Amino acid sequence: MSTDSIIMLRRNFKHTVRNPVTVFNAVLFPIVLLLLFVYVIGGAFAVGVKYVDYVTPGMIVLTICYGLSATAVAVNSDMAKGIINRFKVMDISRSAVLSAQVIATVLRSLVAIAAIIGVAFAMGFRSHASFPEWLGVIGLIAGVSFAASWMTVALGLAAKTAESAGLATVPLILLPFLSSAIVPAKTMAVGVRQFAEYQPFTPIIETLRGLLTGEPSASRAISAVAWCVGIALVGYVWSLTTFKKRA
Repeated sequence: MSTDSIIMLRRNFKHTVRNPVTVFNAVLFPIVLLLLFVYVIGGAFAVGVKYVDYVTPGMIVLTICYGLSATAVAVNSDMAKGIINRFKVMDISRSAVLSAQVIATVLRSLVAIAAIIGVAFAMGFRSHASFPEWLGVIGLIAGVSFAASWMTVALGLAAKTAESAGLATVPLILLPFLSSAIVPAKTMAVGVRQFAEYQPFTPIIETLRGLLTGEPSASRAISAVAWCVGIALVGYVWSLTTFKKRA
């Protein structure tokens, strides 16, 4: 990592610590959702296994998505307030500004996911994953977070205002709810079921679920990795193109 990226990364972390709403969205709110799903409404769902074991992989993806709006707003604010022009005068690499936002988002997501997994274990979650399968879980989580972060940066750059940048991430937050995160896709109504089966987050969540239960599926894993690569590539190209136009 370049010196410019490290400086930008330190700046982003200081902003995160000073903004309690960001910390709440990224860490605390997913924990509240996990408690709600398991202890309040989880008993209404017949999923064939202990519900906390079923919902934890979905909550991992939800945790990633709930921390994205802060990144979109931060990127848009930097562009709108002229901070990027100041960085240009200081001869700071343009790519470092974007990559630091992505790295900060990924690291924030990993901290939040560690917290959600810890709470899940305290609530009775148990995994049968082997050490290589846990490595696969960590790798997939990092890949999803990396891909979602680049897409979020692109959305933040494309938005006209900070408020619209925050709203632009709402579809990413809602998509896990329309997947197999909370209930199996096969239990959904016609139309919704097909959407849930073919949208990006379902193969990702099912791959995490398979790895954590010790029953991984190669076909789902390939689909999950392909989605991550595709989303990251689109977000990266879109981000650089928009950044060059606006900076």
